[in-house]
Amino acid sequence: MSIIQQHTESSLTDAWRTINIDALDPDSSQNFPLSTLHPPQPEFSDQDVRNLQSQIRQLLQAGDAEGALRSALENPIYNAPDLAKETHLQTVIEVLQRIKVNEMTPLLQKIYNDDRGSESLDVLMKYLYKGMAATSSGISSQHTGNSPRTPTKLMTPQATGFSQIGNRSGITSGDSTGAAMSVLLSWHEKVVDVAGLGCIGRVMTDFRRV
Repeated sequence: MSIIQQHTESSLTDAWRTINIDALDPDSSQNFPLSTLHPPQPEFSDQDVRNLQSQIRQLLQAGDAEGALRSALENPIYNAPDLAKETHLQTVIEVLQRIKVNEMTPLLQKIYNDDRGSESLDVLMKYLYKGMAATSSGISSQHTGNSPRTPTKLMTPQATGFSQIGNRSGITSGDSTGAAMSVLLSWHEKVVDVAGLGCIGRVMTDFRRV
């Protein structure tokens, strides 16, 4: 009798398919928490973010746009309630709108040349994409008649700085939203010029979301 013939039907089952091979592999992600791949992110409460917003606005009022931008980027809000994240997005956008066009590239280069400059510009790129998503939601809602998921007040034009579109007569809500998108796209272009296309790839593959 051959070896094959000696096997019974009970031994020729598919039970082996139920074995979790990954659990037996010491290098499998099941044997260690994925959170250990990145350092734990500090937790922020709504009050913490409002306090940070107040500090950044004080820097803006003092004319220190560079300090305000650095403070906003050095404190990305990863681990916080959604409302706190939206508040910090408003803060970042407010800072960006107060910086003039001819100041953008020199400021980005100065930040990029610091020890953690590349990481800071990656954080800025994350907020640019989040701001674009919020603005696009507002534009889409204007066409469909639905209320936007994220308020377009995130992109309120400032009285001074880059987006000096003010409240002139003839400026509609759609015009304001379009101008806000133009601001974000201009910053996006400048960030890519300074940090390179790798910045986009790092942002897209980073599981941390602002």
